[in-house]
Amino acid sequence: MFAREYVEKHLREVVHELGLKWPDKASIETPREKSFGDLACNLAMLLAGQAGEKPRDLAARFKDMMLGRAEKLQSIEIAGPGFLNFTFRPSFWQSIIPVIQKEQEGFGSSDLGRKHKIQVEYVSANPTGPLHIGHGRGAALGDSLARILRFAGFEASTEYYLNDAGRQMYVLGDSVLIRYEQLCGLEAELSPDHYQGEYLQDDARALYQEHGRDLLKQDRESAIALCREKAVQSILAGIKEDLEHFGVEHQVWFSEQGLFDRGEVQKTLEWLQEKDMAYIHDGALWFRSTSFGDDKDRVLQKSDGALTYFASDIAYHHNKFNRGFETVVDIWGADHHGYAPRMQAAVQALGRPAGSLRVILVQLVNLLRAGQQVSMSTRSGEFVTLRQVMEEVGVDACRFIFLSRKSDSHLDFDLEEVKKKSMDNPVFYVQYAHARICSVFAKAAERGIDTGPEPQSLLHLLESQEDLDLLKQLEMFPDMVQAAARNLSPHHISFYLRELAGLLHRYYTVHSVLNADSRELIHARMLLLQATARVLFNGLKLLGVHAPEKM
Repeated sequence: MFAREYVEKHLREVVHELGLKWPDKASIETPREKSFGDLACNLAMLLAGQAGEKPRDLAARFKDMMLGRAEKLQSIEIAGPGFLNFTFRPSFWQSIIPVIQKEQEGFGSSDLGRKHKIQVEYVSANPTGPLHIGHGRGAALGDSLARILRFAGFEASTEYYLNDAGRQMYVLGDSVLIRYEQLCGLEAELSPDHYQGEYLQDDARALYQEHGRDLLKQDRESAIALCREKAVQSILAGIKEDLEHFGVEHQVWFSEQGLFDRGEVQKTLEWLQEKDMAYIHDGALWFRSTSFGDDKDRVLQKSDGALTYFASDIAYHHNKFNRGFETVVDIWGADHHGYAPRMQAAVQALGRPAGSLRVILVQLVNLLRAGQQVSMSTRSGEFVTLRQVMEEVGVDACRFIFLSRKSDSHLDFDLEEVKKKSMDNPVFYVQYAHARICSVFAKAAERGIDTGPEPQSLLHLLESQEDLDLLKQLEMFPDMVQAAARNLSPHHISFYLRELAGLLHRYYTVHSVLNADSRELIHARMLLLQATARVLFNGLKLLGVHAPEKM
């Protein structure tokens, strides 16, 4: 049983014995100051009124009752207005090493999710051009989140929503056709609304090699449709290739056009009308979004019969829930922040409870080179692709930097800084911690030092402050995984790993491992390093980042 669970279990027993009710706002947290112990709890202050006692007096009762049953605690102190500060015996922290040794790659996993079916939809970039660095941040976030959810016991499915319907696809086909016409010697020009990227030149050349000048003989609409199909196929193939190289998996590729082809959009609109969630006014079909707190109702189908994106998005989410998902997670760009409440309302209109749709917003990435911003525009074709960034700095660096901050925070990504092999580079800092431990074990093998499992009787030698700091951090890993899963926030893992790596690097500055005072101490410290390497490996794997043995 881990520290927080241990304290909560015994506190709940005490609260029950005193005839009190456990408060919803009770918190058991790691205090900011080490002098306040290992864990702090506000329980006595919350229950003072219910118990009819002063908070400090109630805290004193809790303390006496806890010390009589929680033998793993070394002390309990009462602080301030009635905080309970708990300090564990060193043996409690030392006991985490056998747990890690036993569970190995499973250490940190849990059944928190209890097989809850959850779908994570991410990237979903329009197939109108290559993935850029902004898409990369969403890709890393979605893929890592799915890994974390599965590790925490959820049944997580991953999906890419292919926006292959709508006006932007027509513009794409028209852009390629104009490029084709230019190859045929016609004086055709792209307007500012067309896609300007040079990548469309390749599609135009492929069409010219395959059809010669025959497309000029077709009516323009048919030629645009053919150009659109060619462009989507090549762009989508490039997107899939980039994502595979980036270590990103999508189990399902879902076509928006398929919703229309199967009549699902129209059926969903009819369903909403039957439930009085949609109505016709001035020839248009409106969704009653004001019933769910929106400032005005929203158009689903215009008076000329044209459907809005909102209509197909509702149909898509209807499809998701009909496939059996209990929760769906959408990862969108931050520019969609106003759209999220509208979709939340639509999901409730579909008969799903509030909270069954969770939207994660991803802020833009400011791409820099030596401090200078690199301009990007998808439609103008002036952008650095994700593939170019991967080739320049590597997949591991890309993924770790993308996940190094909360997704709704702006992120500066300096290509030159990320390539540096220095302790100021966060991905190098964490990966080097793992490689450093592997180097110790390699040197131990060279010296003929046995690195096999040692008896647990040696663990009591891990009693210095640096030993205990590392052990406490290792013990926190399962909590961090659960926090990341609950909050849908992989950055919890990257923060944790940087702190763990920092403790490991500081450990080296204070303690010798292979030159320790005794054989027993050497082996005890190697057990600690081995456990640290395992947690670094497990944490990096959740981020989709490798744990190198050499650097």
